[in-house]
Amino acid sequence: MLAAERRDHLLGLLAREGKVVAKDVAADLGISEDSVRRDLRDLAADGLCHRVYGGALPVSPAVADYAARTTVTPDGKQRVAAKAAALVRPGSTLILDGGTTALAVARLLPPDLACTVITHSPTIVVALLDHPQAEVFLLGGRIFKHSAVACGAAAVEAAQNVSADLCLLGVTGVHPEAGLTTGDAEEAAMKRALAARAAETYILASSEKIGTASRFRVLPWEGISGLITDADPRHAVVEQLTARGVEVLTAG
Repeated sequence: MLAAERRDHLLGLLAREGKVVAKDVAADLGISEDSVRRDLRDLAADGLCHRVYGGALPVSPAVADYAARTTVTPDGKQRVAAKAAALVRPGSTLILDGGTTALAVARLLPPDLACTVITHSPTIVVALLDHPQAEVFLLGGRIFKHSAVACGAAAVEAAQNVSADLCLLGVTGVHPEAGLTTGDAEEAAMKRALAARAAETYILASSEKIGTASRFRVLPWEGISGLITDADPRHAVVEQLTARGVEVLTAG
């Protein structure tokens, strides 16, 4: 089998099965595991897979920059945001993560909703300026321009001094084995710090993130209250998560 054919075969496996196990592919094709690993390295270098121990997982399309992400499945993000916004109760305190779906949540909060919103995202703050009943706290730190949020030691320290009823958190990858992931180590640490300060944490994940993975784990499945997604409930990954006890709120 030529290199191009092996590449197509691996991409097909990722699309159909949601993962590649190098030793299994080597056995099926009658080639060495080293050859499979080289092919996976090449695919990863082209941004077509996420390498993990023993193989690879589908790469998340949500690792693009902030401007590019605004054009990725906007309808799905709106559905997820609407479901998430409905969880915010009058008088409650909300920790709202940065990102395009979280921004959609902020814009969908009723203008007359009396609540407290804590965020490390300047874009969230701007979106809530015309919500007169919402008290807004901005956590400061070094601005991570890729996601338009504050990260780093100062931001994490600020997060450790707040408390909330609900945290709505974005990730770039949702995978049964890899867990909840994102593409930057400091951003992952900030997300963990935010989630640790809320009574409940729900993950915002539009359908393109389901079954994909990024480099850095944010939280294990036991660390969240549930997942909000517009993915079909019959999606293989959604079914796996439901079977293991993860609460999945379907955004219709």
